[in-house]
Amino acid sequence: MRIVVLTGAGISAESGLSTFRDPDGVWMKMDPIKLATPEAFAADPELVQGFYNARRAQLREVEPNAAHLALARLEKELGRDFMLVTQNVDDLHERGGSREVVHMHGQLRQAWCRACDARVEWNDDLSSATACPECGAAGHMRPDIVWFGEMPYRMEEIMRTLDTCDLFVAIGTSGAVYPAAGFVEIAANAGAETLELNLQPSDGTVFFDSHRHGPATEIVPAFVDEILGPA
Repeated sequence: MRIVVLTGAGISAESGLSTFRDPDGVWMKMDPIKLATPEAFAADPELVQGFYNARRAQLREVEPNAAHLALARLEKELGRDFMLVTQNVDDLHERGGSREVVHMHGQLRQAWCRACDARVEWNDDLSSATACPECGAAGHMRPDIVWFGEMPYRMEEIMRTLDTCDLFVAIGTSGAVYPAAGFVEIAANAGAETLELNLQPSDGTVFFDSHRHGPATEIVPAFVDEILGPA
């Protein structure tokens, strides 16, 4: 069985990371147009850098949860028959043991130099004065995050795999953000079964063959146990 799993902010919420669209989420407190577009970065780079510096620092205070660990177990057992795609920019999947994670929206702990196009691991703060460790140019480093209006990463690879999978599972997603919100229909049209695992019904629940609602730390390990047997 070939499985594609898509994860969203809901899988990391129980680790203590804010989701984007709940009443207390990040976007409800901040205007995304002022923080997550190339135009916002050009207009006020220090504001944008400060926001992502704070989010990067928050990662030091949280740990992967049982849902992350369960998906790492699934990857270990299925190998090439498993693809984990995440909309999240945190590194909790990797810290939970996953090795091949497709970060379609980029990564907080990675920086991108617009001068030389280098992408480098980055755990400290970024500012307008930060020099690229590859080319030495200052003032060109930004978070390696896909902002509104930019193309998500590795889309061709994701689409090819959706066309050939047997099961598509969405975990902790709002079902409101495209192109990821359309993955369920692509997989279904290619003949895959589809399953939603979420705290509550998402905007796209009606597109799934089946759905289970509850905390990710409960329903994701239970799903993996059904596939592999109890750990």
